[in-house]
Amino acid sequence: EVQLQASGGGLVQPGGSLRLACAASGSPLEGYAIGWFRQAPGKAREGVSCISSRREYTYHADSVQGRATISIDKGRNMVFLEIRDLKPEDTAVYSCAAQLRVGPCTLAPRPYDYWGQGTLVTVSA
Repeated sequence: EVQLQASGGGLVQPGGSLRLACAASGSPLEGYAIGWFRQAPGKAREGVSCISSRREYTYHADSVQGRATISIDKGRNMVFLEIRDLKPEDTAVYSCAAQLRVGPCTLAPRPYDYWGQGTLVTVSA
């Protein structure tokens, strides 16, 4: 069973960039689709980006399309999410999640089986 821990959040000015990290332990990431999700105060959890288990598919929410990159470092068993040109509406707690799945990944949170604790991103001047 894989365990996940997100890190890298903090306070960023609008227009800045941030790279979030998701460290996996207990199992290699092979075979797992990985998703990044966020939840702002008073709002529902939102899928941000995902990458499929064979790394052939990546998807991004419309809200971050063109500003986000998701990547995997197999050697370190880590997944990264970089968001550029950050906006105040990107403020949220960001979490990573894993799902044993072959084929395209999904930005819907429900199918994901394993979740890490989130990291807070605040975008403010």
